[in-house]
Amino acid sequence: MTGAVLLRAENIARRFGSVVALRSADLEVRAGEVHALMGANGAGKSTLVKMLTGVLRPDAGRIVIRGTAHVFRSPAAARRAGLVSVYQDPALVPDLTVGDNMRLAGVAAAEVRRWMEQFGLGFVAPGAVVRELPLPLLRLIDLARALAAEPDILLLDEITAALPADLAAHVFAVARQWRARGRAVIFISHRLAEIAAICDRATVLRDGVSVGVVDPATGGEERIVSLMLGTSPQAAEARRPDHRAAGRPALEVKHLRAGELLRNVSFSLHPGEVLGVAALEGQGQAELFDCIAGLRRPDGGVILADGQEVRFRHPADAIGAGIVLVPADRVQALLPQRSVRENIALPLVRRLRDWGALPMRAEGARVAAAVRRLDIDTRAAAEVRRLSGGNQQKVVIARWLAHGFRTLLCFDPTRGIDIGTKRQIYALLRELAASGAAVLLFTSELPEIALACDRVVVLFGGRVVGEMPAAAADEPTLLRSAHGLTAAA
Repeated sequence: MTGAVLLRAENIARRFGSVVALRSADLEVRAGEVHALMGANGAGKSTLVKMLTGVLRPDAGRIVIRGTAHVFRSPAAARRAGLVSVYQDPALVPDLTVGDNMRLAGVAAAEVRRWMEQFGLGFVAPGAVVRELPLPLLRLIDLARALAAEPDILLLDEITAALPADLAAHVFAVARQWRARGRAVIFISHRLAEIAAICDRATVLRDGVSVGVVDPATGGEERIVSLMLGTSPQAAEARRPDHRAAGRPALEVKHLRAGELLRNVSFSLHPGEVLGVAALEGQGQAELFDCIAGLRRPDGGVILADGQEVRFRHPADAIGAGIVLVPADRVQALLPQRSVRENIALPLVRRLRDWGALPMRAEGARVAAAVRRLDIDTRAAAEVRRLSGGNQQKVVIARWLAHGFRTLLCFDPTRGIDIGTKRQIYALLRELAASGAAVLLFTSELPEIALACDRVVVLFGGRVVGEMPAAAADEPTLLRSAHGLTAAA
């Protein structure tokens, strides 16, 4: 790259009480490049982003844009300096209309509309209330608002997480367009395939320190993983033998229907098996998992647990039957202001009469064992909300390890989680299956199916349109089936 340096962050440090979030972070972004910012959960990416965008002020270090040092006291100050950010969670006021949100941002409505039309969102009216629009559309509306400000540096923080492929393509096109115009994009994603496809360079953080700059397009994937983890990359684990028992399935679903999206789904899941569910956005996968987990009642069909028909009125009924859920939105599953121990131990107190004096020693031993097994970073253990996203998801999984289960439902459990934590979670799922548990896994990242699963069923239009062994489930095959282009197996 030969472009002039647009942004340089030097020796950025930040502490939150006794927790050191950033020790010495450096980042250099040049004109005409898409620059990835990578690191494991807890490495300091989010904190550095908040420094760059004026949400937080660093304890030490400086931020230089086009040769001028800046101290940003607000996101508005960062925008005036030419740096605009778009986050995974759209920064839109839910009770206001799209048009009202644009006026709040002080951007030209005509420019926002132009970008929305380019993204295929011309049908969204300015009077549409934000909370009534689906999340993928809100992410692109937020991106359109940012682009209307014509920033020199566009920061995209996990905006593609869980976006369907057709919408994510708009994000990649914008990144390439901004690069072609001699501007810059800071791109944050845990999907290495995305990084390799569109990024020119990648800066890697580990434990609050910048540990290297890598060219991801020239065999840099394993180098990135090595820098993130601080260890030599390990070869992918060989596929385990089929542990499915010869007896009855742990879970059966027959002709399940719910609402408009889940129309007719049948499959079986055996002990010792990880069964993948592949689907594009809105094909009934969320309704399927909600019905099995007791979050909603199906309109028709049958669910059997260990051969017995079950009817769940509440998630507690499913938990009582040995079926537990790890959701994509870990905030829904956690008490964010309570401790790691309290969050993990919560299901151990299942009945009202159990409340009072608790067997603290036994509870503590089970919680500690789950923490060790998942290698949870407990430096900020007093409040779960202070943990990184990956460690929060580990806490959700640890809860069920401590409590016990027969069937584990994982709905996009690695969304927004770094590659190191993903590998830990997938290794754990394989280990749980090897010990006789049954695992049902939906992931929005199709390449992960072959990594973690034994078989996969594909949903399209609320129906199972394909079933195949995971060894045959490469991304092109899954994409064709997920678009309804192949017949059922």
